[in-house]
Amino acid sequence: MELKTITTSRLTTAYRVHGTPGARKLLLIHGNASSSAFYEPLMERLADEFYMVAPDLRCFGGSDALPVDATRGMRDFSDDIHELVEALGWDKFSILGWSLGGGVAMQYAIDHSERLEAIVLQAPLSPYGFGGTYDADGKKLEPLGLASGAGCANAPQSGDRAFIGSVIDTIYVTPTYQIEPALREKFIDSVLTTRVGEGFYPGNSTTCGSWPFVVAGDRGICNTMAPNWCDLSGLADIPNKPPILWIRGEQDLMVSDTSACDLAFLGKAGLVPGYPGEEVCPPQPMLSQTRFVLDRYSANGGSYHEAIIPGGHGCMLDHEDEFIYELRNFF
Repeated sequence: MELKTITTSRLTTAYRVHGTPGARKLLLIHGNASSSAFYEPLMERLADEFYMVAPDLRCFGGSDALPVDATRGMRDFSDDIHELVEALGWDKFSILGWSLGGGVAMQYAIDHSERLEAIVLQAPLSPYGFGGTYDADGKKLEPLGLASGAGCANAPQSGDRAFIGSVIDTIYVTPTYQIEPALREKFIDSVLTTRVGEGFYPGNSTTCGSWPFVVAGDRGICNTMAPNWCDLSGLADIPNKPPILWIRGEQDLMVSDTSACDLAFLGKAGLVPGYPGEEVCPPQPMLSQTRFVLDRYSANGGSYHEAIIPGGHGCMLDHEDEFIYELRNFF
């Protein structure tokens, strides 16, 4: 596996490259608070079957720490990715996006569907963003951006290795799975590459008079996923419709209809005080929203397969065999 950098007019991107030249091209896009390092084990397993590039998104890993304009939703990331594949000379390829990266993959498909041969959405954020919406069709809470964005996130700090490790152990993978110690340390280091600040992670936020008294801002990574700016439901209408694999872990606590990272669900569960009730601030049905958009995709002439395997948010880590089985069947 090689670690490389490439400079375009937008930024310098660090990326991992591995696999068999001439094989099917696969671009892997990591999730929030991580980097392409989380895909190393999978890339090793698939080296004989694919030619893979896994970039670090801006503000993560070894890529440039450039501010993110959240008012563009996923488009800063998607535009970065497009310049990367242009520089690599990739005309046709498949894309695999995890969590935040799933949102970037959806945005890329909306912008450049003609480039894609297949789409893999691994535990993607809802097409309607992360937090701040309700019902399967993504209705928005009022005021817009309530219970979403940077005000609902904690920024990783260098002294937080134990805390970051515990999040990896319980959210990224299932608590019954133990990551090999050296790899776990690499993953913690990866999370700590996240650039922190108002233009970076998590971004800016403002207060409001409605519970939980915070609304998303217009700068930074977490705000790109707020319903103010994030609407990926246009995926259902893209002109070229490559087949989609939606794969997720059955024990995922991050992206779920009962997400442990959704303040509305935590309030309903009695874990955040002052919750005004489900009729005022209902939890976000993230899976139902994704299924709603993919069903529209299918009705419009596309196709998708939903694969549910054991595992946590990073099911490619704690159930690698099952993940690869579904991936091979799809391709």
